[in-house]
Amino acid sequence: MTVTLAPPYTIRPTRLDDVPRLQAFIAPFVDRGRLLPRTVHELEELMTHGFVVEDRGQIVGFAALEVYSPKLGEIRSLAVDPQHQGRGIGKALVEACIHRAKALDVFEVLAVTSAEEFFRKCGFDFTLPGEKKALFYQTRKEY
Repeated sequence: MTVTLAPPYTIRPTRLDDVPRLQAFIAPFVDRGRLLPRTVHELEELMTHGFVVEDRGQIVGFAALEVYSPKLGEIRSLAVDPQHQGRGIGKALVEACIHRAKALDVFEVLAVTSAEEFFRKCGFDFTLPGEKKALFYQTRKEY
């Protein structure tokens, strides 16, 4: 299944030559505490299963699937330019990550987020099959 967006938006897999533009794109989200900072190496690793949305060649959205094992993947660094929010870009990026997870036969995909309602609308839930729940323990105050 292909994820599409209405023009002028296009969605595509990330490429290594996207790194400088992605660094510039995510910087305001990092500055506002919405995303964790990413080194060039970390961005390159996320690009294995990453996607961007462009508006006439300008990046306006990004997300990546990080695969931990055949059982588990995580949606990472989801960000949409505030001027382009509310147009289905975030949902398309999540769908692209989920399609990639299915293609890789990953069993579950998680999202650690403050945008709970958005991810619930995308089909995510707190309860895992069999009424299991994911619990976290933070080993230090800052990342």
